[in-house]
Amino acid sequence: MASFNRALLMGNLTRDPELRYLPNGSAVVNMSMAMNRTYKSQTGEMKEEVTYVRVVVWGKQAEASAEYLSKGSPVFVEGRLQSRQWETEDGQKRSVLEVVADRVQFLGRKRGGDEAPAAAEEPASTSGPASSEDDIPF
Repeated sequence: MASFNRALLMGNLTRDPELRYLPNGSAVVNMSMAMNRTYKSQTGEMKEEVTYVRVVVWGKQAEASAEYLSKGSPVFVEGRLQSRQWETEDGQKRSVLEVVADRVQFLGRKRGGDEAPAAAEEPASTSGPASSEDDIPF
C-alpha cells in the first residue's frame, strides 16, 4: 500500500535557529515552532492549546533561515515527518519526531527590520517521483 508523509505548519519560532556545519560542509539548522489552536470546550469555554514541533532545515535554506529568522518569527514550513532514535552517553534510549523541511517561507521581517525574502526553497532530496497537486486525493 502506498503512503503519504507531508507536513504543513504555520506558527512562530520558539527560539533562534541553531546553524551548524557538518564535517562535509553541509549546513543544517535546528529550530522549534509553536502552533496555537483555539477551540470551544464542551462547557462552551474558549480554550487555547499549543503544539510544539522540532524542525530540521538543510543546505541553503538552513543558511537563509539562520540569517532571516529569530525567536518569535512567523514562518510556514512544508516537509515530512521523521522519527529518530539514539542512545545517550549514559545509555538512555531517546527518540524524537521532527519535521524535515523541504520548503521554509518567511512570513515576517529580517532581524533588524529589512524585508525577508518570500521563501527559501531548494529541491527536496527524496528518493521517489515528485508529487503533483493532482496526486492529492481531495
